[in-house]
Amino acid sequence: MARATETGEIVRYEKEWVTQRGRAIGWITLNRPEVLNAYNVQMRDDLHEVLRAVHDDPDVAVVVLRGAGRAFCAGADLTEFGTAPSPTIARKLRFARDVWHMLRTVSCPVIASLHGHVLGGGMEMAMLCDVRIASDDTKLRLPDVRLGMIPVATASQTLPRICGLASALDLVLTARVMSAREAQAAGILAEVVPRAALDRATRRLAESLAARSSFAQCQLKAVIRMTDALSGNEARRVERHIWELSQKGEEEGSAALTRIAACFDSR
Repeated sequence: MARATETGEIVRYEKEWVTQRGRAIGWITLNRPEVLNAYNVQMRDDLHEVLRAVHDDPDVAVVVLRGAGRAFCAGADLTEFGTAPSPTIARKLRFARDVWHMLRTVSCPVIASLHGHVLGGGMEMAMLCDVRIASDDTKLRLPDVRLGMIPVATASQTLPRICGLASALDLVLTARVMSAREAQAAGILAEVVPRAALDRATRRLAESLAARSSFAQCQLKAVIRMTDALSGNEARRVERHIWELSQKGEEEGSAALTRIAACFDSR
C-alpha cells in the first residue's frame, strides 16, 4: 500500500492507495488531542483546505474522518468563545468558511470513525458523514440548548432524517448524553465495536468500499441526496435520469452528475 501524507498542525491528511486500480482512501485526522480535538478557526481553515483537496482528487474512493487522542471532537473550543465579543460572533468566525457544505457534498463515501467524546459541532460533523462506526466508549451529545443557543451546523436537518423526529427532539431539547449502544439502536451508528478494534473495523469498511465501483457509489450518493425531499414520482424521475447518464460512460456521466448535483445543492 502506497501512502502520501500532508501533515498540518491541526488537521492531518493521508492519501493511501489500496487497490491495483489506483483507488485511494483519504484519511482525515482532527489533531488537537490536548483539547479533545475542540473545533476552532484554525481547524476550520485546515479542514476546509483538506476537503477541497478531496473534492478535486478523482483517485480518492472513500474518506475517513477521525480524531487523534482520547476523543473524536469535543465540539467548539470554549476558549475561543471566551475571547470573542459574543458567542454569536465566535460562531460567525468559525462558519465563515462552509466546511459543513464541503463535507456534505464530497461525492465519494465518507466514514466517521468515532470514539470518546462526540459533542456539539463534532456530532454535527459526524452526522454529515455517510456511515458512522464507533467504539463502545463513545458518548454523543448536542449541548447547545444549555448555552441558550441552537445547533447551527445542520443538526436540525440531519438528525431527524437519520434517527427520526422524536429521537432528534429528545437529543436537542434535553442536551443529554447518548451512549454508543443507544445511538446504534436509534440508527445513528452503523456499527459499535470495542475500542481496541475500532481502527481495524474502520479500515476493513474503508477498504471494502474502495474496492467497489467509485462511479456507482457516487451515483448512489447523488440520487439519495437529490431525492431526499422530493415526492415519489419526482424522485423516480431523477433516479431514472441519473441511470441514463451512467450509460454514457464514466467520464461523461460523472461530469453531468457533478453539474446536476451542484444545481440541487444551490437550491
